[in-house]
Amino acid sequence: MTLPRPIQWTGTGAVRLLDQTALPDDERYLDITTVAAMREAIASLRVRGAPLIGIAAAIGVTLAPAGGAGSTLENVRAACDELDAARPTAVNLRWALDRMRRCAEVAAAGDEPMAPALRAEAQAIWDDDRAMCDRIGEAGAGLIADGDVVLTHCNAGALATGGIGTALAPVYLTHRRGRRVTVVVDETRPLLQGSRLTAWELGRAGIPYTVIADGMAAARLRLGDVRCVLVGAARIATNGDVANKIGTYGLALAARAHGVPFYVAAPRSTVDFAAADGGAIPIEQRAAGEVRGFRGAVSTPAGAEVWNPAFDVTPAELVTGYLTDAGLLAARELGRLAPLPELAVR
Repeated sequence: MTLPRPIQWTGTGAVRLLDQTALPDDERYLDITTVAAMREAIASLRVRGAPLIGIAAAIGVTLAPAGGAGSTLENVRAACDELDAARPTAVNLRWALDRMRRCAEVAAAGDEPMAPALRAEAQAIWDDDRAMCDRIGEAGAGLIADGDVVLTHCNAGALATGGIGTALAPVYLTHRRGRRVTVVVDETRPLLQGSRLTAWELGRAGIPYTVIADGMAAARLRLGDVRCVLVGAARIATNGDVANKIGTYGLALAARAHGVPFYVAAPRSTVDFAAADGGAIPIEQRAAGEVRGFRGAVSTPAGAEVWNPAFDVTPAELVTGYLTDAGLLAARELGRLAPLPELAVR
């Protein structure tokens, strides 16, 4: 099974990103050398997925200034502020940057070299996510029997995380253990993260898949062959309300109507312990051009009004369970999760 590597250290003062906007046609890599370039990569979805955004932002802080050798507390704070503004909904971004700020503060207070401390903390954030992905996979692998069909929305696999993914982690572990599994992939309008990214990733892993338009999901669930729905999350409130890629809410409603279990897979870094419910989650509004057309092909009349939220909020009552690094949880158990440490490397 071959999984992509969406982010890599280069050893030359740069960070190498797989440009996800070019997939599936072109497997193109970018060497990011500045905080501004990392902010652009996050904002433009060259790097995406809530856990991976956090990792990329943390690594981006090590570029403040270029090469990190002259990092000071002041420029690290400025870098964190710049990166924090790239995307508002994914709470992993803020969580990772808070860790990097704290790392810089501790290094400055101890008169320690800042650049190696920042790099070590960024690597620890990445290592934490990789381990959490593995535990999420273990929490969900028992839900998938040999020959099962599962349905997913957007991309919550290796392209979205520092490891084997969140929603796709149980699929990958099932496949590794020799059990057959087929994935039905929502295309995920308007930027097609399902048909472009999830399908590409599953194909590389050797896992059978079927792509459907988002509007076909309810009809597919009605057929009765889908064992469960597995989706990721950009932010989870403590009551269990889930912000995820636009279209998730409608999919949850369809799953409930057809008696299909609906699971949300995410590490505890995606739980916003300051958000009591989904009403406290900011929803990113993106450019109208993403809906009016795709890659230069225009599909709407000139001047058409567009509403383009990147995410919607699925109420907790529609979620069967949460696959986390602490196991399979009910909504009432999320608020009792201990937050991850604010600093890993000391």
